[in-house]
Amino acid sequence: MKVIYWIKAARLRTLPLAFSSIFMGASLSILEENNISLTILSLTLLTTLLLQILSNFANDYGDGIKGTDLNREKQDRMVQSGHISKYQMLVAIITVSIFAFISGLILLLMAFNKNELLIISGFLILGIIAIISAIKYTVGKSAYGYKGFGDLFVFIFFGLVGVIGSFYLLTHSFHWLTIPGAIFTGFLSCAVLNTNNMRDFIIDKKAGKNTIVVYLGISRSKIYHYSLIIGALIAYLTLLTYASQPLLWFSFLPLFFIIKNIYNVYKNEILSDLDNQLKLISLTCFFTCVAFLTLLFYLMPSLSSQAL
Repeated sequence: MKVIYWIKAARLRTLPLAFSSIFMGASLSILEENNISLTILSLTLLTTLLLQILSNFANDYGDGIKGTDLNREKQDRMVQSGHISKYQMLVAIITVSIFAFISGLILLLMAFNKNELLIISGFLILGIIAIISAIKYTVGKSAYGYKGFGDLFVFIFFGLVGVIGSFYLLTHSFHWLTIPGAIFTGFLSCAVLNTNNMRDFIIDKKAGKNTIVVYLGISRSKIYHYSLIIGALIAYLTLLTYASQPLLWFSFLPLFFIIKNIYNVYKNEILSDLDNQLKLISLTCFFTCVAFLTLLFYLMPSLSSQAL
């Protein structure tokens, strides 16, 4: 069994987007407390990594057994192409699920005291829901990715859960500023999914995969796409304005590439050409969050614990 096939199935290009919400939550925790636990941050990133790989394996398996990938031009789906058997992928899904659960449990035991059982239980239930959701995106008769709910779940887990959850793990508190933070990463994550679904519109429609794009059609999906991008930009401007740190405005620079994305989507006529836009949005979100976090690390000694 070649390792390269498993690397392809893990779809490493999706990982930066998965980390973005964690970096955003970490950034806001620095603004709140002028401090951060690198141990908790590392364990949160590890758990997120495992959940994203699990989601990608499950997506490969689910689409493969349903035959959704049969008409793809690029045979980069490992189950459909036969490079990884259905049984092998199923075993991998179970294995990664176990590792994700263990990693999440260790994270919770490190983040909270033993007398905070209610909070630990709440996060543990949320983690189990995340594992089930990662699998149920395309697996099973009730796969929600085939019923137009993919965007909603992406916003919940790449936005709300990722940002607010990581912020709480690091600070043991909530703050309203995590809402625009979650909107930023959540909307851009939905924009990536929407671009992916516009690219696969014809294939998905034939296979009975009813995404938001299939329901709306390409023209209205483009309007939906512009709304996501503009909403994300407004949310990020809210963060920068409230933070009142001039240096942080340099983190906005990667977002100028989003303007190019809006133009490219508007002018697009050949859906397969949208493939390169997936990486553009994903990396723009990632580098913006990384820049935000890096600049806050630099500013950390001068930040007051009352910054928010």
